[in-house]
Amino acid sequence: MRKLFLLAFVSIYSFSTQAARVDTILTHSRAMKKDIKAVIVLPDSYNTAQQYPVIYLLHGYSGNYSNYITNVPKIKDYSDTYNVIFVCPDGNYGSWYFDSPIDTNWKYETYVSSELISWIDGHYSTVKEKKGRAITGLSMGGHGALYLAFKHQDIFGAAGSMSGGVDIRPFPEKWDMAKRLGDYATHPQNWENNTVINMTYLLKPNSLKIIFDCGTEDFFYRVNNNLHQRLLERNIPHDYISRPGGHTWDYWRNAIEYQVMFFVKGFGA
Repeated sequence: MRKLFLLAFVSIYSFSTQAARVDTILTHSRAMKKDIKAVIVLPDSYNTAQQYPVIYLLHGYSGNYSNYITNVPKIKDYSDTYNVIFVCPDGNYGSWYFDSPIDTNWKYETYVSSELISWIDGHYSTVKEKKGRAITGLSMGGHGALYLAFKHQDIFGAAGSMSGGVDIRPFPEKWDMAKRLGDYATHPQNWENNTVINMTYLLKPNSLKIIFDCGTEDFFYRVNNNLHQRLLERNIPHDYISRPGGHTWDYWRNAIEYQVMFFVKGFGA
């Protein structure tokens, strides 16, 4: 009995000492004059003698910085397996991750693409080049990830989206977008300028590694198919995955695993 107990103790101790570290950090946005939280997942192997690639994960509308670690705890395993850092910032209730043209208090493009990345690179041992930096997200965060990566290809080497709102124009009264862009009827150009599907002109073949997916029962399924067709028309290489599923964490838990593998392959290249 004593031997079995000791063996069990050693097994538990070994498991507990070989796991990713999860931190909650507080960063400051000078652009928005406020502090913003983020979850950081560091691999068990983390040490300052090595530089690690970083995957930024953006949450959806009404979500927050803790959504991924709560709903997809396996990202800790992915961090250990692939030796990558995950950063899950808070994007507020309905920022859509752009700098609002009508409300200067909302500057989440500036925060994520500039302020947050500078803070992470300054406080952790990261690959400080686009080849070691990827971004993805779900729903509102899927829009945000592609939006930021398309506009900042000098910052991000790879981008993804899971069930993303990649064309916001069919939903003019949804998810606080009018609060960020103005009413669609009176500010149509704001909507045209800030929808991902209209930003493919910024891309050149192989300038950005792209992966996105959407379930066939998702209300964003049609706009994701449309983005796929737009990228095909422009000869922009990308991975597009469509499979049965809705706008749910069950779908995203499956999707994120494939996206992480896609990004890790890109980091290796």
